[in-house]
Amino acid sequence: MAICREGESVDLRPEPDNKYDEHAIAVYSCRGIQLGYLPSERAVLIGTYWRQGHTTIAIFQALEAKVGWVRVAFNGEQPVLPPIAAAAPPPDWDAVDSDYGFEPDWVPPEE
Repeated sequence: MAICREGESVDLRPEPDNKYDEHAIAVYSCRGIQLGYLPSERAVLIGTYWRQGHTTIAIFQALEAKVGWVRVAFNGEQPVLPPIAAAAPPPDWDAVDSDYGFEPDWVPPEE
């Protein structure tokens, strides 16, 4: 997953003969490397949609800690990555000082 990039396509492959979960859906990178499996509840939902004739397109969203996230869209729609959250602005220390009477760099007067 470490070499996957946001927006790269991933392949979802059902594994009906999986000995642990008959609904298992494996996730493969665009390089053909298995990344893991969809969570069970998602696999059941997507498997149901497939049996109803729906199609899916999936992309790699992100790697967070050791968990990879994918986005899935149905019936010809393209999956969309969520917007990147803006970084929080740096704190306004003057406002913090005046609001709380706290001076982080206060130096006592020399006597």
